[in-house]
Amino acid sequence: MSKRGIFAGSFDPFTRGHQDVVLRALGFLDELIIAIGSNPKKQDCFSPEVRKEIIESVFSGEPRIRIVIYNTLTVDLAKQENATLLIRGVRSISDFEYERQIADLNRRIAGIETILLFSDPAYASLSSSAIRELIQYNYPVEDFLPEGLDLTQWTKK
Repeated sequence: MSKRGIFAGSFDPFTRGHQDVVLRALGFLDELIIAIGSNPKKQDCFSPEVRKEIIESVFSGEPRIRIVIYNTLTVDLAKQENATLLIRGVRSISDFEYERQIADLNRRIAGIETILLFSDPAYASLSSSAIRELIQYNYPVEDFLPEGLDLTQWTKK
């Protein structure tokens, strides 16, 4: 039986920290779906369609990765995609507390397990929100993005 997982987030923009979680998850999954959702509490920098194109460019040579845009509960997407695991990255104690609550709720309402992958210390301070702010002020952000990723080729929201 193949193991399919979902790594969900807004990924606005997709960072080296996100990439690290994806690559580590592929160590124990046969397929990973990167699910791009929208968070109404956040001001988007890139549209979901552009985020999908960006992530596809990062993983263009990896057949075990599929990228989707969704607007449902993540557990509903997991059922629809026959995924058995949710993958989440954790950078701090506050992330852990939040992710544990969500993992417990997801297990209770849908019977799906969550695997928390703790951030590589090199990426623990990276957050998409901080990078969005740097972009807003035209600060170079290449060091925080996957190697070779140049966001200037994509149109901001």
